[in-house]
Amino acid sequence: MGQLALAILDAFSDKPFSGNPAGVCLLESSISQDLMQQIAMEINLSETAFVGRTADPSVFSLRWFTPSVEVDLCGHATLASATWMFHEGWVKPEETIQFQTRSGILSVTNSGEGVCMDFPLIPTTIDTHPDHMYSLFGATIVQAAKLRGNWIFELEDEAAVRNLAPDFAMIAATSEEGFIVTAAGSKEYDLVSRYFGPNLGIPEDPVTGFAHCALVDYWHKKTGKMSFKAFQASKRGGTLYLEKNRDRVCIQGKAVVVVRGNLTV
Repeated sequence: MGQLALAILDAFSDKPFSGNPAGVCLLESSISQDLMQQIAMEINLSETAFVGRTADPSVFSLRWFTPSVEVDLCGHATLASATWMFHEGWVKPEETIQFQTRSGILSVTNSGEGVCMDFPLIPTTIDTHPDHMYSLFGATIVQAAKLRGNWIFELEDEAAVRNLAPDFAMIAATSEEGFIVTAAGSKEYDLVSRYFGPNLGIPEDPVTGFAHCALVDYWHKKTGKMSFKAFQASKRGGTLYLEKNRDRVCIQGKAVVVVRGNLTV
């Protein structure tokens, strides 16, 4: 038996008990993929991140696990990991973090107003979902688009997104990973969204970074805008600041530490 340090941070929020919680393990030595998955299942948050050192002291490995599977890209757990690394002195506040991931190298900086993450833009293609051509659980679909493993459904307005009552069994049966629902914002936000990923072990994710890499592409094509203030309208809720830069997306947000301790493994 040994001890493994763990922190839980609420990402895309400046106060505890909102945003999206993520577990973060800063690994001084490597552990197996099976153990990572077991820890993620035990923590039972939408994502648990594992950060390790590499031969290059300026580059760190980063992997993300839901309670069920390892995923290719996760925004809120990256934000949580970087915030915790700055907090624990793994990197200096003025340094750029380079994460080596399944989605390539991700650069993260501390802006003073939060953490800025340089993520890949996820292309979307306008299409019609064969099982949801005109409506989604009682809400009218304005337009639909597909991306790898997921679908975007644009609904009539912000209220339709907020009030949508998802059927998780139906979403699981008609998607590979999940559904992103979105609409134009009605007040201070440019867009609002929710994300349902039952096939990833996440019925509804509180705040989803990767989804916004696709939403930036979708809404840029629709409006021509390059920057967005976005709100994910889950029960916990979270705010993201987004900027398109060619085939990349800058996602900015804050995270707060709510738990720190040790796992016995």
